[in-house]
Amino acid sequence: MSVLVDGFGRTIRYVRLSVTDRCDFRCVYCMAEEMTFLPRAQVLTLEEIATVSQAFVELGVEKIRLTGGEPLVRQGIETLVESIGRLEGLRDFAMTTNGSGLVKHAKALHQGGLARLNISLDSLVPERFRALTRTGDLKRVIDGIRAAREAGFTRIKLNAVILKGRNDDEILDLVDFARNENVDISFIEEMPLGQVSEHDRAETFCSSDEVRSIIEAEHALLPTTETTLGPSRYYRMADSESRIGFISPHSHNFCEACNRVRVTAEGRLLLCLGNEHSVDLRSVIRRHPGDLERLKAAIVDAMRFKPERHHFTTDGDVQVVRFMNMTGG
Repeated sequence: MSVLVDGFGRTIRYVRLSVTDRCDFRCVYCMAEEMTFLPRAQVLTLEEIATVSQAFVELGVEKIRLTGGEPLVRQGIETLVESIGRLEGLRDFAMTTNGSGLVKHAKALHQGGLARLNISLDSLVPERFRALTRTGDLKRVIDGIRAAREAGFTRIKLNAVILKGRNDDEILDLVDFARNENVDISFIEEMPLGQVSEHDRAETFCSSDEVRSIIEAEHALLPTTETTLGPSRYYRMADSESRIGFISPHSHNFCEACNRVRVTAEGRLLLCLGNEHSVDLRSVIRRHPGDLERLKAAIVDAMRFKPERHHFTTDGDVQVVRFMNMTGG
């Protein structure tokens, strides 16, 4: 049991672990304004998350990304990072964060072995940023980006979800910000997870091709074969070290090369972002504490449930009722 392969011959090399469903933001594309979060007893403990991480690495997974909700609101997150950072065989250890806690945590995260950060940034206009996140402080996030760089993180990437009529007029400003800060940026098509009432997804959908055409009006994009094992397709610019990525679950489906699975905060092994196929790892861990081989066997057996592809549409219909914070961003 050294390699995870699904029923379509795809090797699983990357797992995204949600450490919490809670967040200090309420981004309009991620969750409702009023949320009910999981009771603590239903959420994996830090020790259980570390055990799941060990099992995946022993099964050949090379990359782990910690997600949420917002991982930096989880008490003890620095201890968890240290535990995972010590795992032999882990080649890439990353985190997705909204950046609001990085001034406080960046130094300890880097010292604990975290290698890379993805930081959400959808607007550079303070009032608009507040409207999109409902609670976020833009200055705090920008300070967090700079604190991460000062802490020693060398491959920082911004993530921007582009919504037509909301922030699509900032695409070039976001590119310029990334270039000035010497970080990468990926532009993401909104995913239809959870029922949102704040906007009409059919009207706000902005494809990667549209975003790319706006950027290419100012910057020639040179395609590369670079990868971080995730779904981003990367481009470079001749006059900058910053890379431009596109994550296109609608317009350029990447399922044929999917090498990822997710574990939710409550311990569901989610085999596909856009489907409900899952296996309850929490019950395995709690019924058989300390039995790593049994946990690994459950993970291997779950691979047969991984579907061939997701079926997202752009007409505004919700294909999956769980919000992104429940999935693991």
